[in-house]
Amino acid sequence: MRPAASRRRRRVFYGERPMWPRLADRFRNSDIDYRLLIPLLASTMLVQVVTAIIRITTSYRAVELGLSIVWLGVIAAAFAIFPILIAVQVGRFIDRGHDAHTVWLGSALLTAACAGFVLSSSAAGLLVATAVMGVGHLMLMASQQMLCVRAAGPRSMEQVFGNYMVAGAIGQGLGPYLVGWAGGSATVPPTQPLFTAGLAIAVVGLALVLTIRPGRERPHAEAGRELVPVGALLRVPGLLPVVVAGVIMVSASDIILIYVPLLGAERSFDVKDIGLLLTVRAAASMVARLFYARMVETAGHWPLMSASTFACAAAFAALAAPVSLPWMYLIMIVMGFSFGLATTLSITIVVDLTKAGGARGTANSLRIMGNRIGQFVLPFGAGLVAAAAGLSGLLLAMAAAIAAAAAAMQRARPRENDNKPPIG
Repeated sequence: MRPAASRRRRRVFYGERPMWPRLADRFRNSDIDYRLLIPLLASTMLVQVVTAIIRITTSYRAVELGLSIVWLGVIAAAFAIFPILIAVQVGRFIDRGHDAHTVWLGSALLTAACAGFVLSSSAAGLLVATAVMGVGHLMLMASQQMLCVRAAGPRSMEQVFGNYMVAGAIGQGLGPYLVGWAGGSATVPPTQPLFTAGLAIAVVGLALVLTIRPGRERPHAEAGRELVPVGALLRVPGLLPVVVAGVIMVSASDIILIYVPLLGAERSFDVKDIGLLLTVRAAASMVARLFYARMVETAGHWPLMSASTFACAAAFAALAAPVSLPWMYLIMIVMGFSFGLATTLSITIVVDLTKAGGARGTANSLRIMGNRIGQFVLPFGAGLVAAAAGLSGLLLAMAAAIAAAAAAMQRARPRENDNKPPIG
């Protein structure tokens, strides 16, 4: 009689179908273009790794150069200001069928910026390299999200965007980890090796995106239709409230990164606990994105967007209360989970609302431009509020702003979208 292990092997290879053919069938029957999606997700992760490494290391290089806090603020602002000026033009370029060309150019600009950081030894050099990097990053984000639309079929849009957001989250977590690993116990990490590592990773990312080919189908705009004016886009029912909500959520995420360490110092929490709180928040966002497609199938886009935004507002309000550390962990889990859902939904709802007009790229670039404006303006305003009302007052003000955005979406949402039509 054959041993049990031998019988199991025989059953796997000669009885039931082996696992790999079943997976192959699944890929063949899927409406996802994996030849496009796989290099797209890999490059998305690498872009976020590079961006995190370079932006963190830029602050440390400013310390090495003895630059003032004003100079550091100007350099950081350069990342957001120039993309604001060209966002609409980038979106129009993508709508004309140039999604692949835009991702090539964006990756090339990111690589050139990293080379500039390696060669830079002055404040002016950091400023120019940061501005170039900001433009490249805008082009990459706008084109990557439109390539997600091209890679997905009508049945798989949510799955593709969920995977895209997970890939970005992995990169956002891996970049700071690499900086911390390189720095060890030093007060200032070795900036030149980190800039060089960023350049090397950017080159790999550029090689990956060059494998992405332009689409065969011509977009509506090239087929003789007029491009939708920006004013008409903003009048699409529900679009502006979703864009505004996304801007507030992204800016609120930056504010949490800035002010939770100060909140921990105010409440006498260890730095280790603050780091763990932020890590738990990031992990909860990633979990939300992993289950994003399934949750949208169950609840629908608009109800889930409203619920996640209201939940994030409640988490901000709860964080303003003098709660103990275990409660803060629970609050951070709720905040991270709701943020992960809301930011992903803000992309897919914008894509859905503009699918009929051939202006998805423009609408998405407007959304990214709004995020850049919010990341530039809201932290400055938050500083003024914190100075006048304290950290708890700031958190309550952010809770009110997020809740108002959620209420505006609830009022403005197109009622025909309640039945969860497929995106695409």
